[in-house]
Amino acid sequence: MRKIAALLALSTILFSCEADKGYFLSGNISDVADGTTIYVSEIDNNNRPEKIDSTTIKDGKFEIDLKDIEKSDMALLEIDGIGGNVLYIAENQKIAFEIYKDSLRASKIEGGKENKALKEYLDHLKAMNQKIGELRMEMRTAMQSQDTAKLNDLRALEAELIDNDKVFKKKMVSENTDSFVSLMVLTDLSRIKSLPNAEIKEMYNSLSEDLKENHLAKRLKENIDRVAATDVGAKAPGFSGPTPSGKELSLKDAMGKVTIIDFWAAWCKPCRIENPNVVKVYNKYHDKGLNIIGVSLDRAGQKDKWLQAIEDDGLTWNHISHLKFWQEPIAQAYDVKSIPATFILDENGIIVARDLRGQDLENKIKELLGE
Repeated sequence: MRKIAALLALSTILFSCEADKGYFLSGNISDVADGTTIYVSEIDNNNRPEKIDSTTIKDGKFEIDLKDIEKSDMALLEIDGIGGNVLYIAENQKIAFEIYKDSLRASKIEGGKENKALKEYLDHLKAMNQKIGELRMEMRTAMQSQDTAKLNDLRALEAELIDNDKVFKKKMVSENTDSFVSLMVLTDLSRIKSLPNAEIKEMYNSLSEDLKENHLAKRLKENIDRVAATDVGAKAPGFSGPTPSGKELSLKDAMGKVTIIDFWAAWCKPCRIENPNVVKVYNKYHDKGLNIIGVSLDRAGQKDKWLQAIEDDGLTWNHISHLKFWQEPIAQAYDVKSIPATFILDENGIIVARDLRGQDLENKIKELLGE
């Protein structure tokens, strides 16, 4: 009886260990030679993959028992001799892979709450991109045939798709406030600026405190705070830079009753197209209190092109530039990722509007000057 009891106890222990392997990976992959190495990589704090372990493939299969992790995070499988990787979320669960050698991104992953959420998100993105791609092909056809009615219908469909995408992402975050995938969703929303920064910040604040300790969450928070510094309602960050004559000019010294900070460059075609409208607004309202300070993102060694563009376009307001292209420190302080970019300030230096063009720009200036 004692022997039977001991055997039963041992089998229970063994079964429990088998049932709870923690962070354990296994998978199948066809047409790969025995002995091929498969690497497990984590994303380090610099957003680069770092190999942490490996195993070999035998008979088209692999498995590896990894040390349990404290927090879920992004991870990759990389196979020796095969380009690309398989993205998944590291979590203390059994995670099974069905890997397709010739299409790693199409590989299937099962196991764990995080990877289920990741699959849902990636499936959504794939379907969304496919629909947008098909719509834009139809738009090109409609434009070529000058079918304005069809083009307007397609644009309405595209706008609806984009709205639905936002709804999906917001719902995903609200239903997964302790999930690493929510950090991925919010990072994507912040990167493409598809929602106001204030709304992204509110969604970030709803995440669990434990999740906010993740390195991706900290980078996201830094970006949210940086964007918030130049949001509408914020005090415009001060700056100064060299004028075409080499003197130093500060924002404070260039301020008017209303001030436009205009980020542009001689090489920027959309900027040059918009310049006549800005000139018209400046000429109409400068005597009533409108000042403009142009911040150029022209390249080092191309000061002559900057000056020529100022002259050719009749930009008679203040100009500064460090001639550092996208490394222009003022543009970085204002989180400028594309140009033209404009910030409109009131007499107290508060940002009251951003990125207005054409008639919208003139209407805002007219309103602020009490016209």
